[in-house]
Amino acid sequence: MNGKRLVAARTNDGHIITIKEEIPPLRPGTVLVEVHNSLVSPGTEVGGWRALRQLREHPLPPGKPQTFGYSNAGVVREVGDGVEGLAPGEHVACIGVGYALHATYAVVPHHLCVALPEAVSFTQGSYAMLAATALHAVRRGQPELGEFVSVVGLGLLGQLCARLYQMAGAYVIGWDLIPFRAEIARQWGIDAAVVIGEQDEMAATHVFTGGQGLDAALFAFGGDANQTLASTERCLKCAPDGHPQGRIVIVGNPHFNWPGPGPMTNTEILRASRTGPGYHDEDWEIGADYPPVFMRWTTQTNLRLCMRLIAEGKLDVDVLTTHTIRLAEVDEGISAALQEPDRMLGVVFEMEQGAR
Repeated sequence: MNGKRLVAARTNDGHIITIKEEIPPLRPGTVLVEVHNSLVSPGTEVGGWRALRQLREHPLPPGKPQTFGYSNAGVVREVGDGVEGLAPGEHVACIGVGYALHATYAVVPHHLCVALPEAVSFTQGSYAMLAATALHAVRRGQPELGEFVSVVGLGLLGQLCARLYQMAGAYVIGWDLIPFRAEIARQWGIDAAVVIGEQDEMAATHVFTGGQGLDAALFAFGGDANQTLASTERCLKCAPDGHPQGRIVIVGNPHFNWPGPGPMTNTEILRASRTGPGYHDEDWEIGADYPPVFMRWTTQTNLRLCMRLIAEGKLDVDVLTTHTIRLAEVDEGISAALQEPDRMLGVVFEMEQGAR
């Protein structure tokens, strides 16, 4: 398909504008999607809503606007050679840095697209990237039925991780600095939520676990995490020799010194920063699938499961959506929302190409 598309782009003064550019060519193994909705991942894409507001007050030197986005949903319009299982007219969710942009049209590798169940809207489908990232992170943590888990950071990714831990049978307490996020977590049914600074998170976690301590934790935030690590270790279950033990999954971009100032421990640190095997493997993204018998959970099968969980009402992403903004009016919409950045969670762009 020849023609232009409208794409959101960040500027160095903290604004989000739209630019027109050519629709990328359709290559073998890719699909052309007419996008209806896309979801902003604030930490990765704009440095966080607070930071975006601060950038407007203290802009960087002028530079070329940068297009962004990696999670959207829409309708397949064309398929390239070698694409199987997707056809024009099909409703899909799409992911991928450089592919699933905040744009009116996107060309995406076929294994980074998944068909939407009838019950899933384009807005819900736009959560695909973060939902699959959360699912892969929880898998990395290997939760067991009945375990106590803390999720530190109740942004979009943390909220999704917390819900998935619950579905895996864990009891979850969330920690965050922002009261609104704890409020949202309580709305969808987290077992407990603590606002750091208003409550003693370690004391609350001690009560939550009945004095047993946490089996695991997950960090879903960015920045200095040394104090968070120290507090979390004090909340982990403790061996008779006084050493804490448990699993800490790191998703997002926190940084800390390891080992910390305390004694060496039996704590496991696990990184998780993907949607599952296959992502960033171009041969897989546009080519043949891995043999399912050997690779049960790939990025593709994780995406399918996330869409099924949304369709069945088990993963409620609607409660996370706080703002829907027309792409054609994106800067005005973001400017209005930034009046209260701490009340921004799920920000969805709407391309106004019909609704479902």
